[in-house]
Amino acid sequence: MIPITMAPPPAAVDLSRPLCAAVIKCTFRPHLHLPLLAAAPSLLTAVLQRLSPLPSAALAYFRALPPPHPLDASLALLRLLTPHPRHHPTARALLRDLSLRHPLSSPLLLPSLLADDDPHVPSWLLLVLSQSGRPDDAVRVFDQMRARGLAPDAHACTALLTALARARMTATARRLFDEMARAGVAINTHVYNAMLHVCLKAGDTASAEALVTRMDAAGVPLDHFSFNTIIALYCRKGMRYEAMCVRERMDKEGIQADTVTWNSLIHGLCKDGRVKEAAQLFAEMIAAQVPPDNVTYTTLIDGYCRAGDIGEAVKLREEMEARGMLPGVATYNAILRKCCEDGNMKEVNQLLNEMDGRKVQADHVTCNTLINAYCKRGDMASACKVKRKMMESGLQLNHFTYKALIHGFCKAKELDKAKEALFEMVDAGLSPNYSVFSWLVDGFCMKNSADAVLLIPDELIKRGLPPDKAVYRSLIRRLCRKGLVDQAQKLFGQMQGKGLLGDSLVYATLAYAYLTEGKPVAALNTLDDMAKNQSHITPQIYNCLCTSYADEKETLNMLWVRAIERGLIKKSVYKLLQQARLESTKPAVGTGGYAPAPKPDYLEATLDA
Repeated sequence: MIPITMAPPPAAVDLSRPLCAAVIKCTFRPHLHLPLLAAAPSLLTAVLQRLSPLPSAALAYFRALPPPHPLDASLALLRLLTPHPRHHPTARALLRDLSLRHPLSSPLLLPSLLADDDPHVPSWLLLVLSQSGRPDDAVRVFDQMRARGLAPDAHACTALLTALARARMTATARRLFDEMARAGVAINTHVYNAMLHVCLKAGDTASAEALVTRMDAAGVPLDHFSFNTIIALYCRKGMRYEAMCVRERMDKEGIQADTVTWNSLIHGLCKDGRVKEAAQLFAEMIAAQVPPDNVTYTTLIDGYCRAGDIGEAVKLREEMEARGMLPGVATYNAILRKCCEDGNMKEVNQLLNEMDGRKVQADHVTCNTLINAYCKRGDMASACKVKRKMMESGLQLNHFTYKALIHGFCKAKELDKAKEALFEMVDAGLSPNYSVFSWLVDGFCMKNSADAVLLIPDELIKRGLPPDKAVYRSLIRRLCRKGLVDQAQKLFGQMQGKGLLGDSLVYATLAYAYLTEGKPVAALNTLDDMAKNQSHITPQIYNCLCTSYADEKETLNMLWVRAIERGLIKKSVYKLLQQARLESTKPAVGTGGYAPAPKPDYLEATLDA
């Protein structure tokens, strides 16, 4: 007897017949035949092809072999199972496994799936990728299908648009939706709903209205999801009248507003501070025998807390519990925030103990609310304690957490700890903004240690942060705002020494500071340097300076004049200057109808030139 572990004969495909027979007769023994299959990988595919009339036997044979299976054999089994609806779930699971083990860039996977000009398998792949949170890969499959003239089914299209909505890939979703229509996809209510979801994520009411018009024209009915999505979009945009009109249309079409509908309307009113109207709507909801849920009560509780009515919020929480709904973390967060704002830390501690007793896990909002409250009270020990508990529970500190801690340490004049929190923030990959550096500058100025500000950029560099223009810009701006233009100029010199060029905002801020300090020559030299660097004052910089120095308009006017003389003003800024000049000559209500003092003549002459 010849052992089967010997090398296979040259015509390995001939062995597929006896192997196939062994599978059919249930005499196939994987541990005996594995060496043969390993020596001739194509043999597995050949056996599967012979078993095509018997998909169940082929599937059992495939599963009997230990993974991983060759790609060509997996594809052969996939083609074999596709014509049989009862095996479709298994085929989709196999496709999901293939998409995870083999990249779409594989020269065999995607071309093989598209080779048969059958849209079913590529549609499944599109569905799998979309549901797996891989929208970019799904878009690639869609484009490849269209290049071969294949159109995915409506189910796959719905999943794809939903994935794009979640990823906020709005432009791509619009392109693919238009392509779906051109490809002849049967665009049903579900596909339209997915596209309405895209509009909701993008806050695009105009496109949503156009879609509804298109649905009406095509005779595609709107369902609960359609109406609720449009109502939610209108409520988010503050378009209460339009949202109520959609609800009226629901009633006319015999679709009863459900809990989600009412929640959106109530949330829209609470968001606008119209909590009394939200309460009236809540009463209508109860009268309509629509059961409120946790979201309904939490929305109203949050609305009352923001309106300052903590008593009504507590009553609603009691009613919520009487209905058998235990408050979740969002409900507690709403009440905690109000208690912290009122400085009622005793009630805060009671709520925290209650959360602990009910096993309600605190989240980022809970911890940040507490840290912010403790920092405002100057209780940095308690704030740091919450921070430690936050980290121990696996919650990552975010931008808000670090800002609150830095601000608290600066107010408490614990600047070393404030800087350490800044360094931790940078180490966490978060970028400090202007406010953070302003607090640090103010803190050092209060301790008469303004020169310590000059060390901050180099300390950040030592922590691995590359020289950052935004850091220098923020520090320079705040030093100038504090009247410390000499230190700001030193920092500007450091910035240039690091190879960073000054931008328009840095130059304009320094020039303004010099004018304020009565140093016109230094101001003009700064503006000359700005001109050499071909920098200009844009509308954004103009508005920034006007906002920062709103009470010092005379000095600002001097700056604009000197900038105009050097050609540093963009044309768009001229319009803003003219508009400001016109507004300054209008009669002022607060001055009994008299106009305020006119702008200096030199500014008017320059603008009129």
